[in-house]
Formats: sequence, structure tokens, C-alpha cells
Amino acid sequence: MKDVRLHAGIPVKPVYGPEDLAGRDVDRDVGRPGEYPFTRGIHKHMYRERLWTMRQYIGFGTPHETNARFKHLMAHGQDALNVAFDLPTQLGLDSDDQRADGEVGRVGMAIDTLADMEEAFAGIPLDRVSVSLTINGMAAPITAMYFAVADKQGAARERVVTTPQNDILKEFVARGTWVYPVEPSLRLVGDLIEYSARHYPRSNPVSVCGYHIREAGCTTAQEMAYGLAIAAAYVEMMLRRGMDVDEFAPRISFNFTAWGKIFEEVAKFRAGRRLYARMLRERFGAKNPKSWMFRTLIGGGGSAFVVQEPENNIVRGAYIALAAALSGAQTMALPTYDEAYTIPSAKAQLIALRTMQICAEEAGAADTVDPLAGSYFVEALTNEMEAKILEELAAVDRMGGIVDAIKSGALQAEVARQAYRFEQGLASGEVPKVGVNCHVAEGAAEADPEVELYAFDPTVAQTQVTKLARVRRERDDRAARAALRRLSDEARGPANLMEAIVEAVKAYATLGEVNRAMKDVFGEHKEPVQW
Repeated sequence: MKDVRLHAGIPVKPVYGPEDLAGRDVDRDVGRPGEYPFTRGIHKHMYRERLWTMRQYIGFGTPHETNARFKHLMAHGQDALNVAFDLPTQLGLDSDDQRADGEVGRVGMAIDTLADMEEAFAGIPLDRVSVSLTINGMAAPITAMYFAVADKQGAARERVVTTPQNDILKEFVARGTWVYPVEPSLRLVGDLIEYSARHYPRSNPVSVCGYHIREAGCTTAQEMAYGLAIAAAYVEMMLRRGMDVDEFAPRISFNFTAWGKIFEEVAKFRAGRRLYARMLRERFGAKNPKSWMFRTLIGGGGSAFVVQEPENNIVRGAYIALAAALSGAQTMALPTYDEAYTIPSAKAQLIALRTMQICAEEAGAADTVDPLAGSYFVEALTNEMEAKILEELAAVDRMGGIVDAIKSGALQAEVARQAYRFEQGLASGEVPKVGVNCHVAEGAAEADPEVELYAFDPTVAQTQVTKLARVRRERDDRAARAALRRLSDEARGPANLMEAIVEAVKAYATLGEVNRAMKDVFGEHKEPVQW
């Protein structure tokens, strides 16, 4: 008989029955939807009352081009936005910086000043559209620009809903768009959480992102464990600042993947909700039920999609959408079928959007809450996944806790080890991938010439540089310089830096100038390497 083992290392039996749930308290551990510990979902009626938001990842070239794509997808029913920034923006480099050469507008939208952010959201009412900003090291100044645009639009602050990713610990582990050392980077995460809680109460100032750690190679159980450990680190940091847990915890959000086996993913999220609720209530003493709720965007990881037979990726996306719906997503995003080739085309993004809409409107995934509840397999797997996540959390504790594990590079080494094991599984066929290592068609390894490739426009950089020069020339330079001096001065002390950052971006200081004002004080992170 074939041996089946999940990505988390959990073996799967051929048959499950009541004996697999013996000794569990169903009322305590499963409960009802919308009630602690939220195993079955954080809302009583889930999608019968409110469907998940559909939030494709969008951004390329200039703010003008990205604005047009925003409006294109919104015209076809997308009800929220998820913004991609180019690498120079993510790293705090202006478009005219030598280090930005060749990267301006390539993998996301270029943002140099508030003028770019104004153009990106022209005609989009920020008091009615929820916007995620996929930005981390530069989350504070980019979010400050977003708030400034909302203010200029006349949006009431209590109606502005934005979710900057702002998860710098994940960056140190998985993506690498860090700038400053760990401690000042954490300070900026905390500054934005505190500022948002007190000035923009509906914003979600941190989106803890297991997604990218999973994409870097960790297992499903590790993805959830590391996400929970990072969330706990941020909660502890804010408590040390003197904030009450219920002042900020209701606005903590999450971003996770769902690109593996459907039932493994469902179990991961059901177990994660339960563990998070208990952590916030029992460990941190949160009293507001909203503080116990694990609110998450669930998106397919791009690594799930392949070059071979790219139309098959549309099918993979449909299963990802189903897994996300069955897992209780609040927000959903899908990779596009051309993910392995290029920046998504308008056609590919529309297909991904239609996939989510079909899942919601035609497939029945939104008809009832947690339809897999009571399945012997799903409930047993949820329990086993919970135990596995707790094992991984204990392993993090043995590394000295999540922050020290990242500082030393121990966590990064573990993720790299798991990534190597997974690639070995793909190479050997132990991890099946249709069209790649099983059911391989002749010539399947070749790229499909019919996929529309994104034509990077080298004039984007010159457009940005020209606009940047004009902004510098036309701004009140004395006000910008004064704001930057204030930022540097306050960076040397304990003050929350958001007020100074907001002042600087409103004076049209560039992102690179804001970055340098802090980098001159904080220094730059040096990545630890363990083998």
C-alpha cells in the first residue's frame, strides 16, 4: 500500500473513524463558529453574511500604469487592493539611486515621493476601498504617504482601512528586503502599530506573514508556528511599550499560503485559529474577543505554479481558492497562471479573479460555515497539526525565542534545510508535480510561446527620475530639510518616529531621504549565515 505523508511530516492513514477523536473535548476544542477558540471560523455565519474580499497582488511600472490596472480589476468586481512595490522602493532607494539601476518599476510600482502615491490612488476613494501595502522595511514611510493621500482626499481617519505588511521579522528569515538592524527595525514596526491604533483605528498595522517563510521552504506546521511566534513577539514588544493588549491586538492580521494538499491546509488554519485564540486570551490576558481572532489573507504561493503546461496552473489556482475558502479566509488572493513566466498580464489576473468569483458563486464553498467540521479525517488532522505546530514552537524556544533565532541565523538555516529537502522530493518524484515529474508530456520542459510576457519598459526609470527631479525642484526644500533633521534627531532618542515621518513625507521628502535620515542613525543589518 502507498505510504502518504503530508508536508508537515504527518502520516495519513487509509481510513479514519471515531477512534481517532477519542479523548478530545469537542465543545472545548471545536466549539461553534464565531465563538472561542474559533476553530470553525471567526464569524458566526462566515460567508453567508459576508464573503471573503478578493485582493489580487498588483503593481508594476509607474504609479500611473498601476492605477490603471487597479481600476481595470475593480471594474470587474475586485473589491480590495493588494499593492506590489518595486525593489528600490522596498529597500528605500530613490529611482535615481545608482543601486536602483535596472530595477525601477520592474517587479512592482515605483514610489519615490508622496506625489507618486497621490497618482497611484487618484480616483480611488480610500475611505471606501481597503488596500494592502506589501511593504516591510519601508512600511513606516510608505504607510505615512498612504495616510497623507487619505487626508488629502478628505477621508475620515476612522474610515481608512489599510494593511501594511510591516512584518520585518519575516523579512530577516525569508525575503531579505530589510535595511536596518533587528532592534531598530522592530522599533519601527512598533511605532507604526502604536500610531495606527491611536490615529487610524480601522487600519491593520501589521500583517504577520508566514506566507513568505513557506515560500522560502518551511513546512506547513512551521509556517503556522513561525507566524504565531512572530505575532507573540510583536505583542510582547507592544506590552513593553505600555500599551494594553486590547488596544492593538484586534487589528493584528495574518498572511498565509494554501498551495499544498487541501485537507492539510484546512487543518493548519483550524489549528492555527485555536492556538492563536488561546495564546491571546490565556498567555497575554486579552479580554476583547476581537483580540482572539486570527484574521488572515490566504493566498496561493507562487512556487506552486510551474512553467510546464501553464494552463494547468489555472486548475491549481481553483483548488487553492477552494482550500482557502474551506480554511476560513477573510481575504483571498491567487497567483496567476503566468506566475512562473512574468509579471501577470491583465488577462491572467482577470482569470484569477474569476476563479475566486466562481468558487464563491458557483461551487458552493460559501454556502455554509466550516463544511468539513465533524469529518473524522479533518478533525483528527486538525489535532495532529496542532501538536506538530506546538512541537515547532518548542523548537523555536530552544533556539532562544523567535527574535534571537533570527538574529543568530538559526531559523534561517532551518528554513533552508527544509527547502533543500522539499527540492529533493521534487527531484525524486516523492513530491508529485503533474507535468513536471509525473505525467510529463513530450516537450513539456519548454516554455509555452503563447504566454504573454510582460515587456519591461526601460523608459519607466527615466519617467520616474524626471518626475523626482521636478518634485525636488518644486517642493519647499527648507521644510523638507527641517523635517528630515527632526527625524534624524528623534531617531537618536526613544520617541515614536511616525509623526516625524509623516511630516517629512508631507513635505515631499523622498523615500530615499527618509531612509537615509534613519539609516545614518541605525546603521544597516548584516545577515548572519549558518550552515
